[in-house]
Amino acid sequence: MKQIAVFLVMMVIVFGSCTSLFQKGQNQFRAGEYQLAISTFSKILEDDPDNQQANFYVAESYRLSNRVEKSEAYYAKLIENEETFESYFRLGQSLKGQGKYEEAKEAFTKAQEITLDDNYQRLARLELNNLAKLEAIEPYFPYLEVENYRLLNTPYAEYGPFLSEGFVYFTSNRMPTGIYKGTGTPYLKIFRAKAEGIKVDVQNIQLLPQFQNETNLNQGSLTLSPDGNMIIYSRSNSESSRDLPDTHLFASYFRGGGYTQPIWMPVNEDEFYTNQTSAFSPDGNELYFASIRPDGQGGLDLYRATKLANGDFGNAVNLGPQINTPGNEMFPYVAPDGKLFFASDGHPGYGKLDLFVAERTSNGWEVKNLGPNVNSVADDFGIFFSKYPTEGFLSSNREGGLGDDDIYYFEDKTPKPKVVNVFLNVTTKEKKDDGTEVILPQTRVVLYDANNKNVGGDFSNQNGRLRFTLAPDQNFSMIATKSGYFTKSLSYSTTGKTPRPEDLIQDVTNIVLDTTIVLDPLILEKAIVLENIYYDLDKADIRPDAALELDKLVQILKDNPSIRIELSSHTDARASDAYNDNLSQRRAESAVAYIVSKGIDAGRLVAKGYGKRQLIIPNAQTEEEHQVNRRTEFKVIEIRD
Repeated sequence: MKQIAVFLVMMVIVFGSCTSLFQKGQNQFRAGEYQLAISTFSKILEDDPDNQQANFYVAESYRLSNRVEKSEAYYAKLIENEETFESYFRLGQSLKGQGKYEEAKEAFTKAQEITLDDNYQRLARLELNNLAKLEAIEPYFPYLEVENYRLLNTPYAEYGPFLSEGFVYFTSNRMPTGIYKGTGTPYLKIFRAKAEGIKVDVQNIQLLPQFQNETNLNQGSLTLSPDGNMIIYSRSNSESSRDLPDTHLFASYFRGGGYTQPIWMPVNEDEFYTNQTSAFSPDGNELYFASIRPDGQGGLDLYRATKLANGDFGNAVNLGPQINTPGNEMFPYVAPDGKLFFASDGHPGYGKLDLFVAERTSNGWEVKNLGPNVNSVADDFGIFFSKYPTEGFLSSNREGGLGDDDIYYFEDKTPKPKVVNVFLNVTTKEKKDDGTEVILPQTRVVLYDANNKNVGGDFSNQNGRLRFTLAPDQNFSMIATKSGYFTKSLSYSTTGKTPRPEDLIQDVTNIVLDTTIVLDPLILEKAIVLENIYYDLDKADIRPDAALELDKLVQILKDNPSIRIELSSHTDARASDAYNDNLSQRRAESAVAYIVSKGIDAGRLVAKGYGKRQLIIPNAQTEEEHQVNRRTEFKVIEIRD
């Protein structure tokens, strides 16, 4: 009996102890002291690992203190005893927060299957759709590289950098002056250091001077007005029953070398609303911030307020369902071009908070994930551009950091394009009567691009040489002129004459090409034979092969608009004079008609058939000799001013 009595007494003590410990944990949880609640309920789980209520409170404490990835085992324990939508859905969020996408998909699918509630169905479907879109995410800034600012960070939290007038401002709890029981970490304060772009003077970081960093309060996520005279920051987690219960925006003004006493902003509207992480528009006339309000989509939503006549901000408007989701949207940043950058865990992302950009379109906002080179499976948030869009800061608690939230810097590392210089050496020559070509100095050559825009011009030197610099894979044309010579134009292309970009090795590759322009002397009444002008027997129709040769004459006439020519046709000595005169005249007229059809003024052309009266070989015997006599010629008969 005595042993039984002792046993009963021990049971009462143990039961009373557990009850007392459980009540303590509940009180801590209700007070938002999540880290203390985790510690308390973990003691219960040491003796009773299957305790459902203890597992529930630990899981929820991790989730509500933004550490849902640590809650997997506790939600799994809850599911072992009872399968509910809530437990499966939260388990899916925990798995997603660890990058376990397939397992998260299974959990969200199970959550969807065991509920008939339309709202729950919608939440699960959203998560599943987001997971399905992961593979389609592409880098928004393909060459942006993100690096931990290790010299700036500590094992404590550093986040929310903001650059203004040579200083970087950020939030940190690197100087402990009290412990916030919600997370078990020191309270957050606002710090400042000199900075030039992303280069920070890490040796001289200090609490924001002339500013009241209050004790036993979290304060941070600061933004400054464009003129630098007004700061807005988030203030929260007061332990005083007389203070505001939630996170709110406070403003302080720079006056007389210091900041005024912080004041509660009217844009908060209600003391029971949560308001945080604000940002000014580039012109300072709008304020963007995150808030939990009755008209929201769920969780933190982004709002936009406008500047009022008295300098306050009001008329806050929810940015709508294209930007806001049932999850959280926060840490806005408005770029100079109007794009809105923000953090969200409700749009398709890699885990917890990801960074997104919203672009205005004709259909409203289009939201895009910044991609895997910027985001991670952990929280990524608080982007700020020191040089838009190629340089800046962001915040993350990703793996490889120094402990808690860290500040990262990023730079655009777009590879410098490998340069190909194409040098075209042009040689100008003239053709002599015997067919030889000799150097023709002091010839003007003008270069035109594919749009007929003059892109260069010069005279050839005494060696008949000049050089142009051309672009790869482009089409050009050149016109060469010299007094006493036919003006000549020709096309030139660099397409296919340079290495492919992927084959380039050196940063600069020089390609040297050569071409020659041959001019013909322009002499009045000097006959010039048009080669390869053939006609079918006893016909004057222009054959396709003859048309190609006549096109060359068309170009000469276009290049030399001041000349007037005679186009003549000649026969061999066979057949009668009358027959040959008639045939040659018809052929000359046919050639002239073809040239006129190509846009040449008929007044610049005279058709003349000479029959067999101007034989080159009077006593031709062979077919080759007859062919020499059967010819088409032109000669310049007038040069107009």
